[in-house]
Amino acid sequence: MKVIDRYILTSYLKIFFSFFFILMFIFIIQIIWVFIDDLAGKEIDFEIIFKFLLFYSPKLLPLVIPLTVLLASIMTFGNLSEQYELAAIKSSGISLFRAMRSLLVVNVALCIGMFFIANSLIPYAEFKSYNLRKNLAKLKPALAITEGVFSDINNMNIKVEKKYGPDDNLLEDIIIHQNNFNSRNTLVIKAESGELKTQESSEILQLVLNNGKRYEEIESRSPNNKQISPHTLVSFEKHVMNIDLREFNKVDFDDEKFSNTFRMQNISQLNFSIDSLSKNLVFRYNNFSKNFYARTGISNFIRTVREDDSYKDSILYTNYNTHLKDYPRKKQLDILTESLNLTNSHIQVLNSQKDNFFIKEKIVNLHKSNLYDKYALGFASIILFFVGAPLGAIIRKGGIGLPMVISLLLFLSYHFIGTFSRNAAEDGSIDAFLGSIIPNAIMLPLGVYLIYRASSDKSIFNFDKISYPFRLFLKKISSIKFLLKNKTWVKWF
Repeated sequence: MKVIDRYILTSYLKIFFSFFFILMFIFIIQIIWVFIDDLAGKEIDFEIIFKFLLFYSPKLLPLVIPLTVLLASIMTFGNLSEQYELAAIKSSGISLFRAMRSLLVVNVALCIGMFFIANSLIPYAEFKSYNLRKNLAKLKPALAITEGVFSDINNMNIKVEKKYGPDDNLLEDIIIHQNNFNSRNTLVIKAESGELKTQESSEILQLVLNNGKRYEEIESRSPNNKQISPHTLVSFEKHVMNIDLREFNKVDFDDEKFSNTFRMQNISQLNFSIDSLSKNLVFRYNNFSKNFYARTGISNFIRTVREDDSYKDSILYTNYNTHLKDYPRKKQLDILTESLNLTNSHIQVLNSQKDNFFIKEKIVNLHKSNLYDKYALGFASIILFFVGAPLGAIIRKGGIGLPMVISLLLFLSYHFIGTFSRNAAEDGSIDAFLGSIIPNAIMLPLGVYLIYRASSDKSIFNFDKISYPFRLFLKKISSIKFLLKNKTWVKWF
């Protein structure tokens, strides 16, 4: 390796590792800030907290490493340009692309490493952190309750629309399904609000419900009795439920029974899941279409064609051999009303299935996006390096100030474009592959353009050419002001 390559590489690596550790520290502090309520006041050992942060940290690498590469490349070549070292390098016959060679090798190796991180390390870290957080939630039952979805607590499924209060112990719009040993929903409770109460010395958690209704099924061996009295319905202003906390306090932080989310899967597992989910979705589409077609009753119609020159269709019904107009008016209204009700029922079924299929399609798209993101992340570092290195040579400004501002603006643009494209891919608006590659596809032409401008010693914009019309306009304004100031007025009589 030549001296110039070692010099540029050393400068780059110093800046890279400095900002890598700084950014990782900032993001870890942000994690602590987000999960401080989950970790504080629960008498958790420091070892458990350290494991939580350790397992969560790899998920920060897709954010930290591309930003670090962009910032380090801009600052490295900005320092070289500001101190006229890059000009001296070019005057000796070394091109900008040749000066980037040693850093290019490093970033190619970094891209390969990022691919293996995305395929192996991040899924493993997601698996460990997800299970650890599930176990942490058991120490505080309020954490086990997620807004908007049903959550399991002992033998209950509980759903709340909103949690608030100092410890998230105040609840709104509560639905509870309590199961018996047969796993049948025998008790359903709905309340407007509630509160979780507990004492330090007690192993009982009180769930106080306000203004609700209690629905309970009547278990009877006799079908006749069940038909007569199928359930009980009781309204209440206040209802207290006791939850045994002994199971919550028996927490094994090494328990790892959750392993089926798409973020925990590598490429081979994702391909298998995508194939299975896609086949299952196609099967559901076909099954629903057949069932819906059968429910419409169209299959009961027998269609024949008259053998005459008109080729008109005659529709013969299985139960009726007449047209609607042949019935009495009252019967016509009854038939139309029944048909309208049946149509509305079919519309409701379609709307319900539409939402159901949308969720299942979104799950498939999430798996596909996660798969393609692993490849896109591998190319992100090298593409952002092609953007940052020539940009640093163009702006010719070292230090932290301006390179930091430019790096943040470029990275935020890159990140927001990626977020919007992935959201569109998840909803099915665009293909999942496009959703993953769009940020890189936008940044790559920008990098090629910047390399061309920097190699030709040209600025990004010709500010003289852009500002010339404005300068000409200001000059004319100044001339007009001068003439008006020095004009001799002649009065004509």
